Amino acid sequence: MIVLVINCGSSSVKYNLIETEGEAEICSGIVERIGAVTSIIKHQPGNESARKESKVILNHAEALQEIMNFLLSSENKIINSPDDIKAVGHRVVHGGEMFKDSVLIDDVVKEAIEQAFDLAPLHNPPNLKGIEAAQERLPDIPHVAVFDTAFHHSLPPYAYLYGIPNRLYRRHKIRKYGFHGTSHYYVSRQYYKLNEKPKSQIKVVTCHLGNGASIAAIKGGESVDTSMGFTPLSGLVMGTRSGDLDPSILFYIMEKEELSLNALHAMLNRHSGLLGLSGYAADMRDLISEAKNGDRRCQQAIDVFCYNIKKYIGSYMAVMNGCDAILFTAGIGENSPLIRKKSVEEMESMGVVMDQEKNLNITPGKIEKISADSSIVDLYVIPTNEELVIAIDAAKIATASNQSPWI
Repeated sequence: MIVLVINCGSSSVKYNLIETEGEAEICSGIVERIGAVTSIIKHQPGNESARKESKVILNHAEALQEIMNFLLSSENKIINSPDDIKAVGHRVVHGGEMFKDSVLIDDVVKEAIEQAFDLAPLHNPPNLKGIEAAQERLPDIPHVAVFDTAFHHSLPPYAYLYGIPNRLYRRHKIRKYGFHGTSHYYVSRQYYKLNEKPKSQIKVVTCHLGNGASIAAIKGGESVDTSMGFTPLSGLVMGTRSGDLDPSILFYIMEKEELSLNALHAMLNRHSGLLGLSGYAADMRDLISEAKNGDRRCQQAIDVFCYNIKKYIGSYMAVMNGCDAILFTAGIGENSPLIRKKSVEEMESMGVVMDQEKNLNITPGKIEKISADSSIVDLYVIPTNEELVIAIDAAKIATASNQSPWI
């Protein structure tokens, strides 16, 4: 079955066209800078060379139209008709407490996604825009919402409740939700395939390290804790997000800097994290380059990032009474030997020993074991594929199999 996977940002539409039976990507691409003077459009058909162009794209609907025009053009011959697409899978960041699985999208689902705008103001509004634009362009096929929060609904109450008056949870559903669920799910399942033991006996710590970063403790196939919380702002220090901090700091900053709530929100989400610490960049590649040249603040940002990763890994090993594997994924996790090394160094007493030669010589895009033979805990680099999870789930729901991928 051919499934179109759509991931909408505030000014972008990313897409992947996937054939689910063979788990093969037919085409992918992105429309960026929607609404700007000039938008950037990139397409990658299979193993062919990428196509890139610039033109004016005013909104998400026009972006979807541009994508469909490319897929249907006689020159490209990606698909012959819109009818070749049997389902559309939409990434939706926040499902709140209502959505514990992926769902077929109807008016009730769209209203619920809108009600979660306050929980994910940077993500859910463009996600809904993408749904509406895609339904307008492809009205006669099933559209499925796959939620980043769904996999973490297995968290027990002692892990998801905060130490605030319980009435605030009952009234406003203020609790830990967790994010990057499709990635943590996919990576852990790839590890299970490498083992003879059933997943019910396996404990793993998954590290999704990118511009947005989170760590999950997965025991017996279920998420039992994760670093992101009520929103994607908490947990690890990230590219531009602060991660965990003392709440009293917020009041102190507002008073000393005379910041409004909106300004404080922007600071924590867009101007903190690696960017704020270094005063230079949010991209780990830039920070590593400058640190090598002697930039002290860039080195400090790297140190803080890795220290927080190690701290979460250690705490989750305690939560699960040990673990079988630590898995690295996403942009930084898959591509930075330095960050992987610093994130688990001096953990030999916990059975974690990295083989530095293996760590430095992995094959990009491949599953690679990087732990030493003496290590009790496996260390792996496993490329994530959230789009495939979304496509397979959309295909299942579209064919009315009523199966969930979270098994």
